[in-house]
Amino acid sequence: MELVAKTMAGLEEILADELRAIGAEEIEIGQRAVTFFGDKEVMYRANLELRTALRILMPISRFRARNENDLYSGVKRVYWDRYIRKDQTIAVNSAISSDFFNHSHYVALKTKDAIVDQLRDRWGKRPDVDVDDADIRINTHIHRDKVTISLDSSGSSLHKRGYRLETVEAPINEVLAAGLILLSEWNLRKPFYDPMCGSGTFLCEAARMAIHHPPQFYDRTYGFMNWKGYDGEIWEKIVAQSKEKVKPLDVDIVGFDLDPESVQASLYNIAEAGLKGLVQVHNANFFENSSIPSGAHVMINPPYDIRLKQENIIEFFKEIGDHMKKNMPGTEVWIISSNIQALKLLGLKPSKKFSLYNGPNPAKFHKFELYEGSRKKS
Repeated sequence: MELVAKTMAGLEEILADELRAIGAEEIEIGQRAVTFFGDKEVMYRANLELRTALRILMPISRFRARNENDLYSGVKRVYWDRYIRKDQTIAVNSAISSDFFNHSHYVALKTKDAIVDQLRDRWGKRPDVDVDDADIRINTHIHRDKVTISLDSSGSSLHKRGYRLETVEAPINEVLAAGLILLSEWNLRKPFYDPMCGSGTFLCEAARMAIHHPPQFYDRTYGFMNWKGYDGEIWEKIVAQSKEKVKPLDVDIVGFDLDPESVQASLYNIAEAGLKGLVQVHNANFFENSSIPSGAHVMINPPYDIRLKQENIIEFFKEIGDHMKKNMPGTEVWIISSNIQALKLLGLKPSKKFSLYNGPNPAKFHKFELYEGSRKKS
């Protein structure tokens, strides 16, 4: 069957690599999405194991529409009782990029109307709508005049791992954090450090990678579990195979933060992720800390402009660069920032650059190799 994995801009190639690893076929990279083919096992495994996917959708209908009547009639042509039982609730979301439709909420509303009107005609009753916890989630995607109607096999977004119950200001998305770690090509053996760890998202994602734990909890509920034809035996086999792969943590994963509340948030989330005692978090000032060892793999998501006054940004990033040069020899440092000009103030030349988005904001992800002694000598 055809499936679509949704992701964040800049992570498409990484997601495609993940899909190949679980046996997906006919992989085609798009914009913020990767199309692929696979059976039920691949679909179930994609939801459990993909670290950079937001949702796994199964297209069930395609047609063209240039107005609300075209949309309504196209949706109503789908035999919805093939997918929805009388006792199930539904919800519809939409994503549009079209000159013919300019309001995603209205598109979702028209899609819902067509579905419930058809089923009322067939059943004599309307299915209930449950925006928060629907049994069956439907996605309407419109690009220009091309409409794709899909079932959402994931349920809630896959970035909601279930461990981040405590947050700080502007926390990084879990899917983005995992994607950045994969982009950085961390080998799972070098010590992993996050010296501005916030609520600990980098730390949790890195630790789960290191112990080969999937990004999701095993007892999470997915949308496909409410579908007709759900195969519980296949799912139980996948979970059992995944549990067999989990191994003890054999690498140091350490976080620091100046803010005591962030340290507490990190420790709380680490415990919720099932990693208590495995990941270290300390209350420490980055600029006064020289405990990151040579050979470490370092990830930094500096505070955003909204957390620092603009006049302090220049000095702040200069201080980061100075500290890296003086106190972090032999390390590999990756920094993400939406302040592109501020990255240039580090006074260091990046050896790799990636462009992506952090939320709605364009961002750069740069690699800095800090050599011991001169680069030539190294």
